[in-house]
Amino acid sequence: MTPAIDVHTHMLSHEWMKRLERYGRPRFTTKAVAGGIQAIHLDGAPFMTPTPEMFDWDARIRNMNRAGIDVSVVSLTCPNVYWGGEQVSVQTARIMNDDMARARKTWPDRIQFFCSLPWQYPKAAVAELKRALKLGACGVMVIATVDGRHLTDPLFAPIWKAIDEKRLPVLVHPGVPPGVKEMGLTEFQLSASVGFTFDTSLAVARMIYDGFLDRYAQIKIIAAHGGGALPYLIGRLDQCFDHIPACRAKVNERPSLYARRIWADSVVFTDDALAMAVRVFGSDRVMYGSDYPHNIGDPIGCLARVDRLPDGIRERVRGQNALGAFSF
Repeated sequence: MTPAIDVHTHMLSHEWMKRLERYGRPRFTTKAVAGGIQAIHLDGAPFMTPTPEMFDWDARIRNMNRAGIDVSVVSLTCPNVYWGGEQVSVQTARIMNDDMARARKTWPDRIQFFCSLPWQYPKAAVAELKRALKLGACGVMVIATVDGRHLTDPLFAPIWKAIDEKRLPVLVHPGVPPGVKEMGLTEFQLSASVGFTFDTSLAVARMIYDGFLDRYAQIKIIAAHGGGALPYLIGRLDQCFDHIPACRAKVNERPSLYARRIWADSVVFTDDALAMAVRVFGSDRVMYGSDYPHNIGDPIGCLARVDRLPDGIRERVRGQNALGAFSF
């Protein structure tokens, strides 16, 4: 059977938590939510719940064995290292990249990693990218908005250029979208159920309309959580392209064609949603992901849904597409 390669899975470290609690204030705080669970908040909105498994590499390997996962491409989840000023951000990125590189060295056949970068500081980010690649990073993690800036912001052009030259995969992962207070995302922890998917959808839709995928044609953009809401909305993006001149200002192709240049993971929770992602992005552009060890991650269920895909497509999504996208 084709190896199962998990491209969307996370790890933290106790040092990262200490630094976030010390330097992330006042916007980032940690406090209890319903049920007594400790959660990280942005501007008062809970969005990420650290779990014990996020700090335990041995437990990860055991749970990979239990779920039937052969390789995990781990990454630092949101809010990544986009806080605390340049020195703190750079140091925190180095700490996490070093930690994941050690895990890769310990389990070379099981662990790969996306590096984290201090995106707010392009010169430092490019330097850390070079360093992390020497450590063995196989790609880059970025949150869909970086300290309030969109990923197409000209500030980030030097970083994207460096990534494009290396033809690297980039996992575009959501965080809490801007405007959490105005949208009332504190209620029912709506950041997790709705806010995250919209954050990814806005980021990737902006990339499509902005011509980003033409400027950086060698980058392999992986849209988290099955592409957010994009599979459902792609027809609407096309309709707007056809009828709204602003949507054609920088691109000449319909968004549904650009979607075929994007990868997505399989972190969706119904067979219908997975089938839609495969249909929109293509059977050669969807890869298995679990979102382990988030409290709503589902490594066994996500893999079971992949394994229910038709013959041929199943093997691509389980691991063949990842082997083609990554260089490990």
